[in-house]
Amino acid sequence: MVAETTDKLRKRHTGRNVQRVRMYFGVKQEALAADLGITQQEVSKIEQQEEIEEEVLSQIANVLGVSSEVIRDFDVERAIYNINNIRDNTFEQGATSIAQQFNPIEKIIELYERLLQSEREKVDLLKNK
Repeated sequence: MVAETTDKLRKRHTGRNVQRVRMYFGVKQEALAADLGITQQEVSKIEQQEEIEEEVLSQIANVLGVSSEVIRDFDVERAIYNINNIRDNTFEQGATSIAQQFNPIEKIIELYERLLQSEREKVDLLKNK
């Protein structure tokens, strides 16, 4: 019984992880659906599935610009722990530690460039019809 509970805790809900990663990048279900060539309702159903086919997961990962493993192995507790450690990381004078810097403006620019590219592709598809 304890082994079953432990296995269940280790197993991650892949659909929920898709949702979390998508939201982290600020991508709406509609935009993800358009990039995948499916409906928003289908994206919603995918995000509710505990297991996702590898091919579908790979397509989603490609659209979001991450690997399938990032989505499959996403752990909220570790992410929160890392965020808190970065935020609470203080350096005393003379410290030799190096902190990884995260520039949110660069991420926003990257996201807008990806969204702009996606919109351009949609316009090209509509022009070719």
